[in-house]
Amino acid sequence: MDIQNAQLAVDKWIKEHGVRYFNELTNMAQLTEEVGEVARIIARRYGEQESDKNKDLGEELADVVFVVLCLANQTGIDLQASFDKKLDFKTERDHDRHHNNKKLK
Repeated sequence: MDIQNAQLAVDKWIKEHGVRYFNELTNMAQLTEEVGEVARIIARRYGEQESDKNKDLGEELADVVFVVLCLANQTGIDLQASFDKKLDFKTERDHDRHHNNKKLK
């Protein structure tokens, strides 16, 4: 599924099951919470602590994507267009920079 269709699917879900979008501030707080859950799993799975290693990272990343799509929808952002533009920018800016970075070899 591309980003544009994902935005449409989230909008449909909100209208059918969620009643309405939470306001932007609430969604920003939810995004922060979900990113924190991703950080906790990464820290436990790849860091030095041992708890929460069986939590589903994919599920938590999907929560982050869902809230980002909500924020894009309610603020009128075409996230597909924004992502494509950003990828083009990063491709042009970073191609040689990363290939010439000795730390990445």
